[in-house]
Amino acid sequence: MPKVIMTPGKYEGICACADSHGIIAAAAMDQRGSLQKAIAKARGAEGKVSAEDLTLFKTAVAKVLTRYATAILLDPEYGLPALKEKDPMAGVLLAYEKTGYDAAVKGRMPDLMAEWSALRLKEAGANAVKILLYYNPNDELRVNRVKQAFIERVGAECRAVDIPFFLEPLYYDDALDEKGLEMARRKPENVTRTIEEFSHQRYVVDVLKVEAPVNMRFVEGTRAFAGVAAYSRAEAMEHFRNAAYAARKPFIYLSAGVSDEIFRETLELAAEAGTGFSGVLCGRATWQEGIPVFARLGYDALLAWLEDKGAANIEALNAVLARGAKPWWTIYGGKENIQIIH
Repeated sequence: MPKVIMTPGKYEGICACADSHGIIAAAAMDQRGSLQKAIAKARGAEGKVSAEDLTLFKTAVAKVLTRYATAILLDPEYGLPALKEKDPMAGVLLAYEKTGYDAAVKGRMPDLMAEWSALRLKEAGANAVKILLYYNPNDELRVNRVKQAFIERVGAECRAVDIPFFLEPLYYDDALDEKGLEMARRKPENVTRTIEEFSHQRYVVDVLKVEAPVNMRFVEGTRAFAGVAAYSRAEAMEHFRNAAYAARKPFIYLSAGVSDEIFRETLELAAEAGTGFSGVLCGRATWQEGIPVFARLGYDALLAWLEDKGAANIEALNAVLARGAKPWWTIYGGKENIQIIH
């Protein structure tokens, strides 16, 4: 295998988000609109959630969970104060995209926070820049061309300031029930095609943050199985292998809002399938049960919950990673096959 060329900022930034063995065990806390709605729902009739509430929640998560994580993903809108409370050894990823999307415009089009740039995120303490992109390979060509050009621009911007680019492409289909059987059936092919697309060098993506290519609730023979099958266990493992084979960049899995138990089983199945995943960027699976605690009892109660249940969740996840994840440089033929060019 020929040597893989990397610049110092890219290499050091990825290493800052991983442990010494090259495994990325990162916590995701960049939720904004969805977090606000979840806290408001938990508060019931009172329902008001301030910017300070979001910052306090993020600060608590950073303060506790970065003791067990290799990095934390935050947003610059509400999350920057949390950087002061994180473990000093934990790396930092900062989100660059606006939260949510305009439902009145077809295609869940992406947009950037106008007052930020890759350079400004780096200056704010980021070791890496992250973008979430809703993507459907079967969408209208004009929609996907806009999204592809968008990612090319962000990739070029990250390359210009020598910072890693973590891309989170999420498969969607507005014509289907996100949690339904038909979506589950289409997911393997479309997640795989999405991974294949954004592995192309033109996008200058350094790490892909991907979803599992199957919905575990439709995998027969798993603990998560809900009674209706879209795939057998063997078929699900084959889907994991196909998606992993499509990746030409290091990739990590996201939890996609499932419970911590289901996410751990997802990773166990990925490991059993022999995929070369290099870790996780795990959000709600770890801390979502703390939302009602914070909503009703406040910051100190959330800290106590995180110290207990939140820490247990992430340590259980880390145990699965220790058994199944591969160093991020594995896809490049090993650490010794990376050549740093200044």
